[in-house]
Amino acid sequence: MRPGIDVECREVGLRDGLQIQKVFFPTQDKIRWLTLEAAAGMPEIEVCSFVPPKLLPQFADNKEVVAAALKIDGLCVAALSPNMRGAQDAFQAGIHKLNYVTSVSESHNMSNVRRTVDESVADFERIVALRDSTPGAKDIRLCTGLATALGCTIEGNVAVSAVLKLAERFVEAGADELSVADTVGYANPQQVKAMFEAVIDEFGKTVPISAHFHDTRGLGLANTFAALEAGCRRFDASLAGLGGCPFAPNATGNIVMEDLVFLLEGAGLKTGVDIDKLVEIREIVARNLPDETLYGMYARAGAPKGFVPASAAA
Repeated sequence: MRPGIDVECREVGLRDGLQIQKVFFPTQDKIRWLTLEAAAGMPEIEVCSFVPPKLLPQFADNKEVVAAALKIDGLCVAALSPNMRGAQDAFQAGIHKLNYVTSVSESHNMSNVRRTVDESVADFERIVALRDSTPGAKDIRLCTGLATALGCTIEGNVAVSAVLKLAERFVEAGADELSVADTVGYANPQQVKAMFEAVIDEFGKTVPISAHFHDTRGLGLANTFAALEAGCRRFDASLAGLGGCPFAPNATGNIVMEDLVFLLEGAGLKTGVDIDKLVEIREIVARNLPDETLYGMYARAGAPKGFVPASAAA
């Protein structure tokens, strides 16, 4: 955690938000987006995914985007890779952090990355070995996302014990961070609090624990607060709530970054992020995705009278 900061927010819109978009988001506007968001105080941005362009043309410019992001002082440049080949390319590009995702649900993992959970764990072990043996790559942090940890569109409920078991395998394999993800937006606050208490109790002293929520049923911010109460202090979100799992019918996107920052700052927790500057960046998204719904209540209503963000308080 950075000095003077109570909660870390991490932007995932440039990857999770854009991956399902059929319209190519211009490279220079991706760079403008991430540059302005970093200037607004965002400490970490997941800028792209390293996958074959034929599968996700949206990220055919990943190396160019990463190169631009690396020029920004103080920004943690993260990228997602679902496999060893992508990790190799990401390491070569010079990223600071690699996000690797495996579903707790066997069926979802097969649908999402076309591998069994065992195969995903084995591939992660090879990625750790590559990182540790590659000159110049040893400082790259490896975060494992435990997808569908709070429910699956294919298998339904997911047991806490199954999440803990998979988390243990990744920690033993060398994960530097665990991200507990409500990939399809199934969770409720009571469920979230119980899950995060269990994961933090088991692994919180070994690795940082972060949260990734979707707002499919309108409980994203309520679930965020439940995770806060359980002790989580790292949260993913997406500008304007872009994104959504392709295996979650009728799913909306990630929780809205602007609303997340408003929630946290209003609760007296310093994020170091300027909410109003975030709202201004929405123009870039609106111009390039004119048919996409942009979510967010803070952007619509503005700050309440007398509101002073915790980060701005004397």
